[in-house]
Amino acid sequence: MHSTSMPLVSPPALELAQALVRLDTQSHHSNLPLIDLVREHLKKLGVESRLTFNEERTKANLFATLGEGKPAGVILSGHTDTVPWEGQDWRFDPLGGEIEDGKLYGRGSADMKSFIAVAVAHAEAFLHSKAPFAIHFAFSFDEEVGCFGVRQLIADLRDAGIQPLACIVGEPTSMVPAIAHKGVYRWRCCVRGKEAHSSLTPQSVNAIEMASRVVTKIREVAEALEKNEPRYEGFDVPFTTASVGQFRGGIADNVVPRDAEFRYEFRDLPTADVQALQRQVVDYARTLEPQMKRIAPDAGFSFETICAIPSFLGSAQDDVTRLAQRLSRESRTTEVAFGTEAGIFKESGIRTVVCGPGSIQQAHQPDEYVTLEQLARCEEFMRGLANTMSLRA
Repeated sequence: MHSTSMPLVSPPALELAQALVRLDTQSHHSNLPLIDLVREHLKKLGVESRLTFNEERTKANLFATLGEGKPAGVILSGHTDTVPWEGQDWRFDPLGGEIEDGKLYGRGSADMKSFIAVAVAHAEAFLHSKAPFAIHFAFSFDEEVGCFGVRQLIADLRDAGIQPLACIVGEPTSMVPAIAHKGVYRWRCCVRGKEAHSSLTPQSVNAIEMASRVVTKIREVAEALEKNEPRYEGFDVPFTTASVGQFRGGIADNVVPRDAEFRYEFRDLPTADVQALQRQVVDYARTLEPQMKRIAPDAGFSFETICAIPSFLGSAQDDVTRLAQRLSRESRTTEVAFGTEAGIFKESGIRTVVCGPGSIQQAHQPDEYVTLEQLARCEEFMRGLANTMSLRA
């Protein structure tokens, strides 16, 4: 299975990671089987869990405190949902949790069920820890589709008067603490025009053509950012990006289209003002509406926010960053390109760092995997956390 020269991951942590991977928690499915498994594990230790549900009660966030009565505490945060695998070419069963050549394969193995499993496997150690602070588990739903669950979880903590000291988000960073990431903001733009036979174009408003003008504007904004925005070194793409991901419109070649729709996103640096960028797009669209409304009064543009994942900017000087460095035995920090829940925790006033097992290079890919060596490093991290007497270095 693995070389004896590698750090060894304990059987309980590995078995729990396999069990979680074998649960189908794609974002369009329920995550309750995983939540129930974790809840039962904690219940056997005498730990109760707080659940917050989505509107349909098909999904839940779980929050639990190990070390009740201790002041404040450190959150270990993970999302329970995964991206789909339909259409991908897998050699392994995405729900198999198979181990081969020192790697655990399956959807969510890297992103990010292994972190949750290793944390939960150490629940008893946290419960009996002599550390002066509690450990909190915060496991959310629907991170992959917009970080929707964690906002409810944080609101519930606020309502309950729970004020944690710090948060460690266990996204895959190869156990190198990450102190910054870009934001992800997506919008849907719907364009209403006026249909007509294509031989009578002056009597129509072509929704596709109007939409394409705004798409061109988004491209112009993107090019200006690439050319002029001050660089944020450390990111693989050190400037804010914009792109259009989907476009729909039209019903036939000889019908001027009444409706069109497209979706676009900004991935903004922590130093960027994404709302100002969005205003550029909306303001330009509004300049096109008078000519549209002269032909069809109800013609125009509407914009809807699909997701708003704020960028994250922590600090190498934060106690939680230094704690993560100490526990992971890393002197360096890093920046990551992908979005996480870290920015949302930070916005709520909780000092945050991102640090977890596995690589984002494997996440969302066919034959996603995490190495057993990374799981063992994460275990060392958890054991160290249970024995930590102070957040300060």
